[in-house]
Amino acid sequence: MTTPVNGSVIPLISLRESRMPSLTDGAIRRALKQVEQTQKPVTLADGEGRGIGRLILFVRPMPTRVIAYWLVQQWRAGARSRKKIGAYPSMSLNQARNIFDRDFADAIQKGRSIKALGDTRAGTLGDLFDAYIAHLKSSGKKSWKEAEKGLNKVADTLGRHRPARDIEPHEIVDIIRPIYGRGTRSMADHVRGYLRAAFSWGIKSEHDYRHASPRRFGLTKNPAAGIPSEPYVPGNRWLDEEEFLRLYRWLECPDTPVHPPYTRAVRLLMLTGQRVEEIARLHIAQWDAKERIIDWSTTKNGKPHAIPVPDLAAELLESIKPNNYGWFFPSAFDPSKPVAHNTLYSFMWRQRERGVIPVVTNRDLRRTWKTLAGKAGLSKEIRDRLQNHTLQDVSSKAYDRWNYMPEKRAAMKQWNSFVRSVLTPDRLTSAA
Repeated sequence: MTTPVNGSVIPLISLRESRMPSLTDGAIRRALKQVEQTQKPVTLADGEGRGIGRLILFVRPMPTRVIAYWLVQQWRAGARSRKKIGAYPSMSLNQARNIFDRDFADAIQKGRSIKALGDTRAGTLGDLFDAYIAHLKSSGKKSWKEAEKGLNKVADTLGRHRPARDIEPHEIVDIIRPIYGRGTRSMADHVRGYLRAAFSWGIKSEHDYRHASPRRFGLTKNPAAGIPSEPYVPGNRWLDEEEFLRLYRWLECPDTPVHPPYTRAVRLLMLTGQRVEEIARLHIAQWDAKERIIDWSTTKNGKPHAIPVPDLAAELLESIKPNNYGWFFPSAFDPSKPVAHNTLYSFMWRQRERGVIPVVTNRDLRRTWKTLAGKAGLSKEIRDRLQNHTLQDVSSKAYDRWNYMPEKRAAMKQWNSFVRSVLTPDRLTSAA
């Protein structure tokens, strides 16, 4: 019995008995030695099935060594196709056979093309979470770090190597209940949200023709879908003019040691009404000093955003020298990175507890700008545009491509006059 090998023939009688068509480790070793000597490629087949499909090992010479890799070979309508599944010896003969039997044998018998086949193992919980986090990263979602941290803890508890499709709703409830019981309701809801989003993505990835999922999860339901979310309670805290003045003046001259970039970042938040993450990560490349415009290529809602800043904010930015990495507000612990938004939150929290500033959060500052800018006479439409709130009407979403820069400049000029009136010395004296 012989096996055709790209023009050469290996006598397999000496490698295995003719009544045993399966490939052996001995045959592979002899083929490797032969290719090293002859410098001619060799193809070894495992078992019968030339007319349908089978596992083969292709051995070829290279200038400094001999390499071998496993292929699945298929014949359909008289045409041959091949698909590489691994390299020998990192993938052993037994491993290659198992993969062939698991992922290809049945499909080949049914006439399916091997080009469309892949790993048929059910994805584990760890596979699902890793793939979902990779999706968040590739989509430019800034929340991927928090999601990864939360999902890793869940995977460690539920079992990272369990099939994702085996997870039941009561197991997720058992994960979330202790978090809720500790009083950290927001965290409990975040974990629930991460899990629901990951499983939802896993279900859709099975059928997303735009991407090749590295693993099939076999999900038929989302175990977190029926778990109720924490009721949303919209905040209503905002600073009136006296509180605005009190906080702003303290930030200009704090009575305790504070990393200066932190106080500047919060002042810029108060003056522009932008999202804390976008101000905290402000880079010199985003600041057009000549036009006095901050320009973000991407923002939380996925859209580019640009605002002309009021004169007070421009003066503040011009007084700051970005560090060697280009950050306006670098971290106190790692200058190569900008300050984290949660750092600004905790820094403000400590001062609130001391009673030296009004009780306020970063989101309250954004709400304060919205409210006081309305009091200054800015229309809601222009305030929404300045704060990059998504406009839901069809005209704004599908047709209107005007950047509204002249209108934004006029609005910020009006806002700047209002803020200067709030920060006048007379008002400071009366507040004291």
